Amino acid sequence: MKDLAPIAALMTDIGARAKAASATLAFATPDSKTAALMAAADAVWAQRADIIAANVLDMDYGREKGLSPAMMDRLMLDETRIQGIVDSLRNVADQTDPVGDVIAEWDMDSGLHIQRVRTPLGVIGVIYESRPNVTADAGALCLKAGNAVILRGGSESFHSSGAIHACLVQGLRAAGLPEDAIQLIPTRDRAAVSELLKMTDYVDVIVPRGGKGLVGLVQREARVPVFAHLEGIVHIYLDASADPEKALRVVLNSKTRRTGICGAAECVLIHRDIANTIGQGVVRALIDAGVEVHADETLARIDGTVVAEDSDWGQEFLDMIVAARVVDDTEAAIAHIQEFGSNHTDCIVAEDAAAVAQFFERLDSAILMHNASTQFADGGEFGMGAEIGIATGKMHARGPVGSEQLTSFKYLVTGDGTVRS
Repeated sequence: MKDLAPIAALMTDIGARAKAASATLAFATPDSKTAALMAAADAVWAQRADIIAANVLDMDYGREKGLSPAMMDRLMLDETRIQGIVDSLRNVADQTDPVGDVIAEWDMDSGLHIQRVRTPLGVIGVIYESRPNVTADAGALCLKAGNAVILRGGSESFHSSGAIHACLVQGLRAAGLPEDAIQLIPTRDRAAVSELLKMTDYVDVIVPRGGKGLVGLVQREARVPVFAHLEGIVHIYLDASADPEKALRVVLNSKTRRTGICGAAECVLIHRDIANTIGQGVVRALIDAGVEVHADETLARIDGTVVAEDSDWGQEFLDMIVAARVVDDTEAAIAHIQEFGSNHTDCIVAEDAAAVAQFFERLDSAILMHNASTQFADGGEFGMGAEIGIATGKMHARGPVGSEQLTSFKYLVTGDGTVRS
């Protein structure tokens, strides 16, 4: 029987150090946090050769595990992607510091002056799969919001995440902030995740970023509150009023730009009135682009399609595969999304303002788009610098989770010897 005591002791130590660091970060100056992130960005670029060398080890590991091409793409780092990590760190550094921001203030007849002010959450545990850039994004956003963070990257990105984490620690050290503010769990052992989910004495919230299996595990086992980042079962609805060129551009980019991200389109819904015109053109374009189209009985008449099975509806493929079906109208498209969607991101391509208004009003996804690629479902593209994930729940944080969403608030109440009658 496996001895879990060493893992439990390791995680307790990490948690205690994170909690101590969070007490210091709660009043760290905006300048010190900015300096730490800028220094970390410089370190990432200076050590890019070491990071790429570490990533080669992870890519070898991923191939041995039989990861899909899309998952391997999520894992891979080159100079261009490392430049993206550097840019994200600097973008977060340049964001307005949310801590201490006065959200609202008012005076009461009793003589009290009341302010609602942003304050850090404390210690955040982030559990993620494959994408090593999340190490930098999560570390940066938590630091910006004055939180300590415990990072648990996927086993596939173990070496890459470690190399990036070392750069974040260099940034903390350069700025005189506690190095324990950003910790990476130094083991692939899954028992560490189970321990993290139970650490109510040290951890204030868990953010899972990954597939349905990971998020389901976290939601079942966590005793710490969770910001759920569920799978991205992303739909695009082509209305009867859709512009042909816009439809083609939006669908192709949404599906093929990067198939392995949560904002990639997984299902195309086509209004019956344009099924044989715009719809057929879009399906053929997807096939020409190398996408395997799992089509309903109407669209399956198009050469090169595959007849869809029931399991294709509500499927997150994360690959060059997309489901497609014909619907009678906007109401039918909405009903399909309500049944099979994941409340992540959904899009309508239309020129009819009434159809757009109905789509936006009736659906409750975290992100709703009109005539725009679903690949924009990203905190960086929303001006947040980066994101930890797209929260699909309704409590506290929703949509892209940036530094502002990683704060809570407290009330500051001022009187002048004021007493209650």
